Amino acid sequence: MTMPTFVQVLDFVGTFAFAISGIRLASAKRFDWFGAYVVGFVTAIGGGTIRDLLLDLTPGWMTDPIYLICTGMALLWVILFGKYLIHLHNTFFIFDSIGLALFTVVGLGKTLACGYPIWVAIIMGSITGAAGGVIRDVFINEIPLIFRKEIYAMACVVGGAVYWICSFFVPDAVIAQIVCGVTVFITRILAVKYQICLPTLKGESD
Repeated sequence: MTMPTFVQVLDFVGTFAFAISGIRLASAKRFDWFGAYVVGFVTAIGGGTIRDLLLDLTPGWMTDPIYLICTGMALLWVILFGKYLIHLHNTFFIFDSIGLALFTVVGLGKTLACGYPIWVAIIMGSITGAAGGVIRDVFINEIPLIFRKEIYAMACVVGGAVYWICSFFVPDAVIAQIVCGVTVFITRILAVKYQICLPTLKGESD
């Protein structure tokens, strides 16, 4: 029995965090347990599935049941502590930000391991982090966060750029991955706290 790698640990923790964010929103929409599980599952594996298909890899959830198990544990967590989570306004935001940061790191690591250049890795890291949230929001009939003015996918790009810069100065990839994840998380937190957003594109009618 081999010990999981650092990226695998991040993948599992990110799966749990993103699944909770999806299940938390599904519970607010009064979904039943099965519906909430589905929303949590697609939130957790959506971005990684798109990434793996683009990289010509078999999606991880098709070869390892841990993603199904993590989602089940997240559902159980919300069932047991749901009345506390639902009344905590920032719960979804925190878990979503954690998942965004961890999955960005996982996407970067997997893409670089496949031999792709850093700019491809940044794009794949952003897809891994943000695409699951897009699918989640579509499932619960909300405008996806990525299409709003909030800094969301851009936080993944910032984190990827920081990882690239760190790679020139820090020989240890784990340290660069930690700095990348922390950057994504802090960027997302600060952007929401101080209402930092990208300018909107104005149409002819504006």
